[in-house]
Amino acid sequence: MKGNTNQNSDNRAPSANEGQQSSEWWKVDIYEEYLERIKELIILNTIRGLVSWDRETYMPPMGILQRSEQLGLLSAHVHRMAISPEMGRLLDALEAKRDELTPEQRRNVYLGRREYDIAVKTPERLEVEISKQTAISVETWKKAKASNDWRLFLPTLSKSVDLTRQRAEILSDVKGIPSLYDALLDEYERGLTSTQVSKVFAELRDHLVPLAKKCADAASDLETSFLDRVVPIDLQREIATDLASIVGYDTTSDKARGRIDEVEHPFTSGYYDDVRITVKYHEDDFSSMMYAILHEAGHAIYEQNLNPEWKYQPIGSAASYGIHESQSRFVENMIGRSTEFISFYLPRLNKLTNGRFSDIESSHFVKAMNLVTPSLIRIEADEVTYCLHIIIRFEMERDLFADKIKIDELPQVWNEKYEEYLGVEVPDDTQGVLQDTHWASGLMGYFPSYALGNVYDGLFLERLDKDLPDWRDRAAEGDVSAPINWMKTHVHNKSALYDPADLIEKVTGKKTTARPYLKYLEQKYSEIYGF
Repeated sequence: MKGNTNQNSDNRAPSANEGQQSSEWWKVDIYEEYLERIKELIILNTIRGLVSWDRETYMPPMGILQRSEQLGLLSAHVHRMAISPEMGRLLDALEAKRDELTPEQRRNVYLGRREYDIAVKTPERLEVEISKQTAISVETWKKAKASNDWRLFLPTLSKSVDLTRQRAEILSDVKGIPSLYDALLDEYERGLTSTQVSKVFAELRDHLVPLAKKCADAASDLETSFLDRVVPIDLQREIATDLASIVGYDTTSDKARGRIDEVEHPFTSGYYDDVRITVKYHEDDFSSMMYAILHEAGHAIYEQNLNPEWKYQPIGSAASYGIHESQSRFVENMIGRSTEFISFYLPRLNKLTNGRFSDIESSHFVKAMNLVTPSLIRIEADEVTYCLHIIIRFEMERDLFADKIKIDELPQVWNEKYEEYLGVEVPDDTQGVLQDTHWASGLMGYFPSYALGNVYDGLFLERLDKDLPDWRDRAAEGDVSAPINWMKTHVHNKSALYDPADLIEKVTGKKTTARPYLKYLEQKYSEIYGF
């Protein structure tokens, strides 16, 4: 939020008689001093990110309590720097000179003020407790998921939700957003409300449920058992590296800015020149790896291609989590699951796997990779049903923070919604309410970004097809640089210059709507399955 909301006397601009130290402070360039302090905060947060990445990849099992202390201390130090009186004085002084700033400088000050006002109102105790609890909660979730034991996770989740609620109350107060859930949602999609999300999601749900049935009926007799053929993990690692390289994520050259590691739940972590992706390999499900790699590579490419002139500035970050998701799902689905790309990659896949799929026709492979069938697991869902998985989570989060459901009711509500929206029966909590890491990580309000990413992609694709009508023909030859470079120019390079809704309108000329995405799905699947 912009302005001087709730600042104490230590955050006022210094007067002329406050001594030599304040006098010296005024001699430096105010804006440059502000950016230097922001840079220090960003660097510390990248360190915190690396510590968290190690927790998920290489940390030994007994290191969790020690790691939680490390993360807690880092969080405390970041918080102290973020609320320093000097930061408040700099923001006050810059806001007083607002008319003298460029649009980019004003955006940097706006984003900084937004974070500063929240940090000032957030007790250090809460920041530390959330950081420690997240580390412990994620480890408990892993054990609960592995043992299908919801009751093991329930107390930890209850504490995490309580801490998230405390933070939501602060966000609500600072931002002037009455709804606690809307205050959380605003952290991931600036300016968006649950009412707006509900409207878009209702449009998605009303069209996707019948489309999913139509696609499933058309593919009811499709033979897909070849997808279960064993592909050894060492070969899958080669395929992962190859796929990443094709879409522009380098992990092998002397100028590489990325790497691929193995985890329980795939994710991307990093900043500009060090962005790392992770994947989970299954010997009897190579396609899970393929699309996880493409998905995470899409995230990584976005991070690596944010505007380099704005590195270490608030404006040099991603526009939103939904825009981030649009980039990952564009690479995964609109490129990776396209008929053109699959037709190109199948011979290459056969070469890497010693001909394991040489008996499969390209058209058959395309249908199998785009099979639409209601399923239990979000990260393995097809394009058509994926948004339904997200709508379920959104409705549960919204109702939880509105006190319409209780935490211990989550498994029951989850199972009921899966049967209603997807027509599937949830056999156990591991494949149900325990499948995602987000709630364990305290990321309430995050899930809507996944479906919004799809919606944004529909709008981007509509404009991309007008600007580069031959990009699919080039993809059929293995060259996907055209759409990725288009994204770099229109999305990546804009970084956080605009809020997501404004970015969408500037790039596409349209306000956010699900219609282009739904049109894309109808056209694609009718061509694949002939209905």
